[in-house]
Amino acid sequence: MSASRARARAGSPTRSYGSGARILSVGIASTGLLTFAYFSIASHVLGGAPAKRIDLLWSVMFVIISVIYRPIEQLLSRTIAERRARGHAQHELRVPMLIQGGFALAFLIVALSLHDELVNHVFEGQHALYDVLVLGTLAYAASYFARGWLAGHQRFGLFGGLVLMESLSRVSFAVAVAIGLASGESAVALGIAAAPLVSLVVVPAAFARHGGAGAGSERAIGRELRDAPITVDEADAALAGPGTEAVQETVAHDELSLRRGGGFAVWVSSIMLSEQTLLNAAVLTVDATSRNHELAGIVFNVLLIARAPLQLFQAIQTSLLPHLTGLEATAGHDAFARAVRTTILAILAFAASVALALLIVGPFALRHVFFGQDYSYPRVGLALIGVGMGLHLTSGALNQAALARDRARAAAACWLLAAGLFLAWMLTPAVGDQLLRAEIGYAGATGVLALALTALYRSRSERAIAA
Repeated sequence: MSASRARARAGSPTRSYGSGARILSVGIASTGLLTFAYFSIASHVLGGAPAKRIDLLWSVMFVIISVIYRPIEQLLSRTIAERRARGHAQHELRVPMLIQGGFALAFLIVALSLHDELVNHVFEGQHALYDVLVLGTLAYAASYFARGWLAGHQRFGLFGGLVLMESLSRVSFAVAVAIGLASGESAVALGIAAAPLVSLVVVPAAFARHGGAGAGSERAIGRELRDAPITVDEADAALAGPGTEAVQETVAHDELSLRRGGGFAVWVSSIMLSEQTLLNAAVLTVDATSRNHELAGIVFNVLLIARAPLQLFQAIQTSLLPHLTGLEATAGHDAFARAVRTTILAILAFAASVALALLIVGPFALRHVFFGQDYSYPRVGLALIGVGMGLHLTSGALNQAALARDRARAAAACWLLAAGLFLAWMLTPAVGDQLLRAEIGYAGATGVLALALTALYRSRSERAIAA
């Protein structure tokens, strides 16, 4: 057997990127629908004020877990995928566990120190909601760790099962209140804390499947290399793949250190915080400065146009990172660039159709179908949100390419720049209409972000071609 065939077998994923993205899209789309059902049921069974507190609890928790836990998911996904592509069967989990534990401990210290502030001013005296925030956020540490492990091993079916189990268990608490098996705001809120723990039932199945499949795969690769008429050095080269920078790193760099893993996690946390700024800064600034108390809700509704596709795109991002990491380690620049190009072209086609639809029927749909407020949404502004959404999704794909190439620090600088510009824009009276200011600002900030990440991607690609 030739070295190239051995290399192909060693680096082949258990599922293709396209298959993984489709599986995750189904799981995450179902999760989105069930999450919507949870809040809809909560609104009907609890009434206005309690339902608003549930919404606030979820919003606060979602921002926290996105910033402190998704970086570890990305770190595990990238590290495991890279090592698998280079022929390793075992993966060091101690460093990611230490970092995840450090983030969770830091959250707990801050939450305990802000106990009175959170209970009295955020949750309006409801101690149970504070307890749910703390317990649920700590529980998500294990859930996101499992997600990263599953993504790195490309177990996308189980990944989809995990997020689906999470949403099913959460909505079951709201249903229990609706049919009279339980009652009250606390019972509904408890589903938010219980969901990440219940979702972990898929983990034993993942480890059981990994044990058999992983060992068999490594034995098969070993037999092929022994039978092939190549030297030991050639076998090592076959497992490593073509001469990309990632493959030529030293063994010491291949082992994940606390400093290297911690740096990656910190920079990805900055990326997550910047993304939350792009999605939430407009709502917060309008709420703080506008005399119209309903305008912040209008801005939130408009930005939901961007939020919904971004949630679905998590499926593509989750499968894209390990896929690109494997290509970087084994297949070289051409295959890597082709995957990125295909993803971005699909995003742009989707964004163009959304922007056109918003321009034509957006005001009618938002006013009469989705939200029902007596508000005239400007169609050009809605089209700008559609354009910004496309640029945001494109930036997400380019960001995964940067993370796959271990460029988290440079990518974080691009995100921080865009978020800072957007926040500064929202605080200036350059455009008197605050809704239009938010729409222009979002499209402009995501445009800056996409350009910056494109420059970062091309700089690395040009060096790879030259090499």
